[in-house]
Amino acid sequence: MTAEQTLSFLVLGAMMIFFIWGRFRYDIVACSALMLSVAVGIVPFDNAFDGFSDDIVIIVGSALIVSAGVARSGVVDAAIQRFLPDLQSVRAQLALLVVTVTVLSAFIKNIGALAIMIPVAFQFARRSNVQPSVFLMPMAFGSLIGGLMTQVGTSPNVVVSRVRADLTGESFTMFDFTPVGASLALVGAVFLLFGYRLVPERKSQQVGMHQAIEITDYTSEAMVPAGSPVIGKPLSNLVKIGDGGAVVIAVFRRGTHLAPLPDVVIELDDILLLEGGPAALDRIVSQAKLKISGDRAPMPNDKEKAETEAIEAVIATGSPLIGMSAQRLALFNNHNINLLAVSRQGERLKQRLGSIRLRAGDIVVLQGTRRELPSFLQDFGCLPLAQREILLGTIRRATVPLLVLATAMGATAVGVVPVQIAFFAAALAMVVFRVIPLRDVYRAVDGPILVMLAALIPVSDTLRTTGGSDLIAGWLSGMAASLPPAGALAIMVVAAMAVTPFLNNAATVLVMAPIAASFATALDYRPDAFLMAVAIGAGSDFLTPIGHQCNTLVMGPGGYRFSDYPRLGLPLSVVIVIVAVPMLMWVWPLR
Repeated sequence: MTAEQTLSFLVLGAMMIFFIWGRFRYDIVACSALMLSVAVGIVPFDNAFDGFSDDIVIIVGSALIVSAGVARSGVVDAAIQRFLPDLQSVRAQLALLVVTVTVLSAFIKNIGALAIMIPVAFQFARRSNVQPSVFLMPMAFGSLIGGLMTQVGTSPNVVVSRVRADLTGESFTMFDFTPVGASLALVGAVFLLFGYRLVPERKSQQVGMHQAIEITDYTSEAMVPAGSPVIGKPLSNLVKIGDGGAVVIAVFRRGTHLAPLPDVVIELDDILLLEGGPAALDRIVSQAKLKISGDRAPMPNDKEKAETEAIEAVIATGSPLIGMSAQRLALFNNHNINLLAVSRQGERLKQRLGSIRLRAGDIVVLQGTRRELPSFLQDFGCLPLAQREILLGTIRRATVPLLVLATAMGATAVGVVPVQIAFFAAALAMVVFRVIPLRDVYRAVDGPILVMLAALIPVSDTLRTTGGSDLIAGWLSGMAASLPPAGALAIMVVAAMAVTPFLNNAATVLVMAPIAASFATALDYRPDAFLMAVAIGAGSDFLTPIGHQCNTLVMGPGGYRFSDYPRLGLPLSVVIVIVAVPMLMWVWPLR
């Protein structure tokens, strides 16, 4: 072993120890490992920052934006409410998510399948009052095992097909992978439905200070316009949309105040007084196509309208708003500001929104342009709360994000453009078509995750550049030669699983597939089972968040720690090995 190889192993080993320890944030650990690698000379100065231009960083960042655009559109909430209104069990929700992602990943890029379903996972988490971490890691692992089922499902399958063509003159076909891959996907999905409890619930890193000021009793007012799907339906149907997060506390009909009984039939032009959290109110308003009473476009100019936002603020002592109502102040006419909701601690507000006399300590949701809101808050003694996304009263474009995502996945499926180009273009389209406001784009991108990836790529590549991967390959070849066929197949699968986080899955196949084929030839075995074993191991990276972009994609939204991945991933890896070896020997006979 050379000095450079020793240094590469030491740096990678120390980095993994610090990742598992969890004392320092993962991006700091990765950047420190990069600087150490540069200092000891195993990463050249000129290549230190190559990772920031790597395709994986672009894919993960773009997928986060695309997923945020789909979630913001509200189309996911509407689909769940329409097709799965009664799906309340966490295990049933997890089964739907894992099975859907697994099946989709067999035919489209697994990161695309995962990006589609992440917003659904967040919706299910809200409905069941659990953390999204319950769903996200099993979904990521499901996307990996789903990719094992077809030739196009994952990069290792494509690469190993090319290697087989070079060695034997005949490539694997589209569904040569299906018998073994489908068996692994089935067993793996069943394991995930029960094994998800091995991972502790984590709070999402994308949820910050706003949890400390969570407001759940806003009062808002909405009118039932023509075309609303709830006209002619009982009030209970409307409340059901909010998943228990909001209620109707009054109904005003042609000057009459009706009790909000569940069987009251909703009519055109009814005024509904709603109480609940902002997210639940938003779901009811957007899916029932209601019109917020105070929601009028602050500016007619499209550019200004795009900059409209809603914020939460507290009315401070001494504010000119105290004792005044929105109607008396003529907020919209005089100040270009809409009052969308009011919350008052310890009191249920039953008046029409515009007639509520505001008090010190009231929390209000105000809508206006980014240019005018700050001056209004200052002039009227309002203190803005910690910034969080308030979608109540915002414009939705439900079809655009779906068309963008479908176009991106279709383009990659037929090979028109590579996945990094397709997803970057999709992320750009989300911004151009105003699915995501400009101010929220960089909030959707998880900076620490991208920095970690960019720093790790040159560090992990030292295993290849120093010859460390060839050294590992030699050790494996020696070990496999002394084992029976089943043991040799198992070694190939396990070794590919272990090496993939540091070489990436395609590189792992390129390094190990020729070794596996040579070993099979030396023992007078057919190479197919051994090539398949390498592809399965390289496509089954469940042990770290850094080996595959799907694992990385859920790390921030799930709030996972580095050490959480082997808790679920290690037993799943054992299951994969136990099932894969006999299936390979049965489907691909060695002689």
